Amino acid sequence: MSQITQKKQKLREEVRFLKKQFTHDELVQKSSSATQQLEQNPYFKKAKTVMIYNSLHDEVDTSQLIKKLFSEKQIILPSVVGDDILPLSILPHTQLQRGAFNIMEPISEPFEGEIDLIIIPGMAFDKSGHRLGRGRGFYDRFLTQNPNIYTIGLCFDFQYFDEVPYDTLDKTVDEVIVTD
Repeated sequence: MSQITQKKQKLREEVRFLKKQFTHDELVQKSSSATQQLEQNPYFKKAKTVMIYNSLHDEVDTSQLIKKLFSEKQIILPSVVGDDILPLSILPHTQLQRGAFNIMEPISEPFEGEIDLIIIPGMAFDKSGHRLGRGRGFYDRFLTQNPNIYTIGLCFDFQYFDEVPYDTLDKTVDEVIVTD
């Protein structure tokens, strides 16, 4: 195991420990500052089509924001198929099913248009836009295939570091929004 891989695993363990210091309700409450900042972001405001993650219980909560956005933007949710992310369209009436890693995914058709903005979760981010994911590389592969889409990472303040370990396959985000 490489030194970078060991550092990544250690940081993931540290962030998991930090997340457990908060209840789900506390994390949802902390999430509101990040989603409010996102709504004021100029890239977000001008984007017509936004791919946003459907949050897990320990991530910055996006559920209320997704509901709110239906009247304003085309919303795309990622679905995991094999080793890849497949962007799926979602409407207010679209049914969801539990997909890979217990993430709720839409039962809908693949999106085949242009995505203006991708909102990305992560275990940790740093000031240079480096992102530490959960370790399977789904977003890194998707961003490699879609290099010109603007990306914003969302994280809690305890997930934001001066430096995150990374290697050549890891993709950075253009911007990070951190909870207060």
